Amino acid sequence: MAIDIKSPESCEYGCVSLGEVMLRLDPGEGRVHTSRQFAAWEGGGEYNVARGLRRCFGLKTAVVTAFADNPVGRLVEDFILQGGVDTDFIKWVEYDGIGRTVRNGLNFTERGFGIRGAVGCPDRGNTAASQLKPGDIDWEEIFGRRGAQWFHTGGIFAALSETTPAVVLEAVKCAKKHGTIVSYDLNYRPSLWKDFGGLEKCKEVNREIAQYVDVMIGNEEDFTACLGF
Repeated sequence: MAIDIKSPESCEYGCVSLGEVMLRLDPGEGRVHTSRQFAAWEGGGEYNVARGLRRCFGLKTAVVTAFADNPVGRLVEDFILQGGVDTDFIKWVEYDGIGRTVRNGLNFTERGFGIRGAVGCPDRGNTAASQLKPGDIDWEEIFGRRGAQWFHTGGIFAALSETTPAVVLEAVKCAKKHGTIVSYDLNYRPSLWKDFGGLEKCKEVNREIAQYVDVMIGNEEDFTACLGF
């Protein structure tokens, strides 16, 4: 089936992604629990698409996310800017000084070697991105007035909290209204869904979102768990 993509001339952005961007801390060839130094990067399943399209193919891209307004959030913003991704749609949330009400996500990641697989240790509870709710983002500005050929989001962001599925639905409905192609990476993570209704809630949310998706991404486990087939 052919996909009718809006012309570049009619859109400011080639792709806009919605998702959490975390500070990724890499111990190099060591292990997280024994390392004394880490290389810092940015990363996020949905954001990585926008960054890759910008750096590899030169498309103008943007990310929709939220950060606590502190030096860690500004560091991640700086990484995003270095990657060439537009930061116009970042929601900045006032920081309380200790992270009791809002914080920024961290992701400690070990590289895989030989038979040892890569290991991640995310620390992302109570983050600014997980607290996004309908009405926080002006989707008409993004898809209507400024325009995007493609919108990408996924099941990781949808599973962050009780409010993020509604944010995804709000976004995909507006994208479809303005003729923007929608892609969605199921990316099933049991650890994210277990506190928000588990597998049944996962299916309920993803089936509703699927109605508005042009390109659905996932492996056999993702489709079985998230959609039931």
